[in-house]
Amino acid sequence: MPNPWDLGSARVLAQLGFPALATTSAGFAWSLGRPDNGVSLEEALAHFRSIAYGVELPVNADFEGGFATDPPAVHANVTAATATGIAGLSIEDATGDASNPLFELTLAVERIQAARRAIDDSGTGILLTGRSEGFIVGHPDLAETIRRLTAYAEAGADCLYAPGIRANADIVAVVNAVAPKPVNVLVGSHFATVAELAHAGVRRISVGGALARAAWTSFLQAAKEIAERGTFTGLANAVPFAELNGRFPSE
Repeated sequence: MPNPWDLGSARVLAQLGFPALATTSAGFAWSLGRPDNGVSLEEALAHFRSIAYGVELPVNADFEGGFATDPPAVHANVTAATATGIAGLSIEDATGDASNPLFELTLAVERIQAARRAIDDSGTGILLTGRSEGFIVGHPDLAETIRRLTAYAEAGADCLYAPGIRANADIVAVVNAVAPKPVNVLVGSHFATVAELAHAGVRRISVGGALARAAWTSFLQAAKEIAERGTFTGLANAVPFAELNGRFPSE
C-alpha cells in the first residue's frame, strides 16, 4: 500500500498495479512547502477527497492525530473525514510535545473509541487503524507499544500499526499480540522484503513519506548540481517527457 503525495503520484501508482494506496501527511505537507503536521484539517480533507475520487482504488488516509486532542473533537473530525470517499484512516497517539510525546493511555484509548463511534455512525465501513508512535518519538519500548496496540484493538481499531519497528522478532511479537487483527508495517528503507514481512504475519505494508523522499532526493541532487556546478548531468536519467506525459491522458 504505497503512499502518494498528490493526485499525479497516486494515479501513477495505480497504473503500476498496486491494490490500495495510502496518503502521507509528510509528503503532502512537503508538497505545500510545509513540515509534517503542518497542514490544516480542511486542507487534509480536501487532499483525501482529491486522491480518493481521483483513483479507482481504496485509499487509506493518514489522519495524523485526528487534528484534535479531546475525544469529542476527534469524533467530529473523523465524521468529516468519512465523507471524503476514503476507505480507511489512522489515528496516532503522539502528542507533538517532545517532553511528553505520547498521550496517556486512557486518553489514547478514548480517542480510538471516539473515532470508532464516528465511523460506525457514518455507516461507511471505513477501516480504522490504531497507531502507536513510541518507536518514532524516542520511546522504542516494545512492551509499552504492545500494551497500547492491544488496547487500541480492544477499543475498536481494525488494524494496528507501530511505525519504526524494524526487527523481525519485534514485528512477530506485535503480530502475535494483536492477532487475529492485521498489522501494518512501515518500510522506509531496505530492511525487509514483502515476502519476509508476509512470512512474519504482516498483512499490510506502507512506505510513509519514503517515495516522496525518493522523489525529493533526485530533485535536490539535480538542482544542486545546476546551482553549484553549472552542469546538467543529473537530468540525463530523467524519465522522458513523452513517457511521463503519456501517463496523464486528457480527461
